[in-house]
Amino acid sequence: MTAGLSPDTMVWQDKKRYLWLMGLIVPTLLLAILPIVWAMNQFGWTSASQVLFWIGPILLYVLLPALDLRYGSDGQNPPEEVMEWLENDKYYRYCTYLFIPFQYLSVVVGAYLFTASDLSWLGYDGSLSWPARIGLALSVGALGGVGINTAHEMGHKKDSLERWLSKITLAQTGYGHFYIEHNRGHHVRVATPEDPASSRFGETFWEFLPRSVFGSLRSAWRLEAQRLRRQNKSVWHPSNDVLNAWLMSVVLWGVLIAVFGPALIPFVIIQAVYGFSLLESVNYLEHYGLLRQTNANGRYERCTPEHSWNSDHLVTNLFLYHLQRHSDHHANPTRRYQTLRSMDGAPNLPSGYASLIGLTYFPPLWRRLMDHRVLEHYDGDITRANLQPRLREKILVRYGAVA
Repeated sequence: MTAGLSPDTMVWQDKKRYLWLMGLIVPTLLLAILPIVWAMNQFGWTSASQVLFWIGPILLYVLLPALDLRYGSDGQNPPEEVMEWLENDKYYRYCTYLFIPFQYLSVVVGAYLFTASDLSWLGYDGSLSWPARIGLALSVGALGGVGINTAHEMGHKKDSLERWLSKITLAQTGYGHFYIEHNRGHHVRVATPEDPASSRFGETFWEFLPRSVFGSLRSAWRLEAQRLRRQNKSVWHPSNDVLNAWLMSVVLWGVLIAVFGPALIPFVIIQAVYGFSLLESVNYLEHYGLLRQTNANGRYERCTPEHSWNSDHLVTNLFLYHLQRHSDHHANPTRRYQTLRSMDGAPNLPSGYASLIGLTYFPPLWRRLMDHRVLEHYDGDITRANLQPRLREKILVRYGAVA
């Protein structure tokens, strides 16, 4: 697409315009593999075909990192002159809207495949094996995790339709409170010790995960309770956006369990936990060790590009709607994904999010990769980092910050 703003204005081309449709690969993956599974089963490869039900983890941990390595950095920033036009081009928001019907079609198909006792039409003698079922649940969970990011894009917008679509997208993982906590909690407290979604230097992902999950839940409830009290309403009022978002999850999974039976319950739990754990692994790597300093008045300095880890790898950018341009997102939370830019002054991750999610699970590897980057970001002064409290003295001694 070419935007000619005026005869005297430069012409700019968004080279990624139609590549944004790659964001629909994740919600259609399960549907796409079924013909391949059927074909493999016709050749008698029934054991090998069941590996395809692990397509979600395979995409996240193998294919996307390989593609990021192959295609490298994005490198294209929209110029200031086209920002207003680009922001108002509705094609880009329709790309995110399309995610939702495919998301829920895949959820229903996944629920059916998980519980079906006769899959002869697909070439199996009976039901899926338990390894295949677990892979299926994780693949649907990967869809839910990426769906949280799609909800994140829509939930920041002022349009009421997009805000409701955000909550609908979050219903799959039962993470509807993210809609409240991310916008009104995380963006206010980001890169401070008070933010449950900002990881600390020396904190492992496995320590961070429960802190962020339960801390974000408590914060979302508290924020909504405060808002409703200001309006003289009960915390149990239907306008409580935490409650009505959770209600969507109850209705969704209540209906599916009623249709497919109690055998669906393990599927519900596995996909939800895996889905929101993917969000939390991204939360973990986005602000690891970064800290907004305190001003003379005791308040934290304004959030700037240096308070978010950036990555500009092309392929993961396309799958996650520029989430990796995280510094610009925190500077301009309502800016639409197509206008986000890779900003100077932001610390950069060594690779794309997809390559790093798996590393967050292994604390020694993660710390070997990232601790020296945090130290370099603060010019060797580790006291300026957001330190894990229980390790604070040990870290300070290790890096020579105390006598």
